[in-house]
Amino acid sequence: MRRWSAPSARETAARVAAGALARCLLKEFGIEVFGFVRTVGAATAQIEITPENWRSLVASRDQSEVYTPDPQADVEMKQFINQQKLAKDTAGGIVEAHVFSCPIGIGSCMTWDGRLDSRIAAAVVGIQAFKGVEFGLGFETARRPGSQVHDEIGFDESQKDSPSLGFVRGTNNAGGLEGGMTNGKPIVVRGAMKPISTLGKPLKSIDLNTKQSSEAGWERSDISAIGAASVVMENVIAFEVARAFLEKFGGDSMFEIRANYDNYLATARKLPL
Repeated sequence: MRRWSAPSARETAARVAAGALARCLLKEFGIEVFGFVRTVGAATAQIEITPENWRSLVASRDQSEVYTPDPQADVEMKQFINQQKLAKDTAGGIVEAHVFSCPIGIGSCMTWDGRLDSRIAAAVVGIQAFKGVEFGLGFETARRPGSQVHDEIGFDESQKDSPSLGFVRGTNNAGGLEGGMTNGKPIVVRGAMKPISTLGKPLKSIDLNTKQSSEAGWERSDISAIGAASVVMENVIAFEVARAFLEKFGGDSMFEIRANYDNYLATARKLPL
């Protein structure tokens, strides 16, 4: 609880609470969310997150004051934040979240505001101080040719009963979302949080009464809230995934939702391609 109580915008507490409840629902269907701090300053967590290893990283992430599962990056991130404190400056960072075991087809390709990536992006940049969001390779896709961007698709009969229905990809550059819908791979989202705006060395501003140049006021402030922001982001993503999940499989009880979910997967496996 202490990690997400730090941001000054208290409405994030309600979003985290709603996300926590959404995660309880998703977990009943094997869908889980893992979020952490990827980058602060020049320090970047070098750990690759996979469906097989993420559970083993939860403990190290939770023990980190900056909410990163990489012990070496934890040290470097704290050093950078302390340097900003001494310089009377502040620090932001990049947060990353993975959503595992989503079945194919959550979301919509029919409308711009029904796309799951559109909804997740809006939820992430709706967090105070977040200024950017990307999925999978994100902005790197603009620098590569198509042959190095698009995920090649295969079929593995042994995985036909999984949420991916047997369709496999050797890479996940799309970040688990294609055409506004989940494709069976983990959803991978990164959000960029700007540094806190209240600095110990005030920046130039304008006096609203005189319209003359004036220094901004100074208040007691944290140097960085990136660890707290990570918890907020993973929960707002969980909420949007759960919302789209219920739109597709919803009912008046868990029994009905489960029946709709199981029937969808069973039907999808039988459809001619």
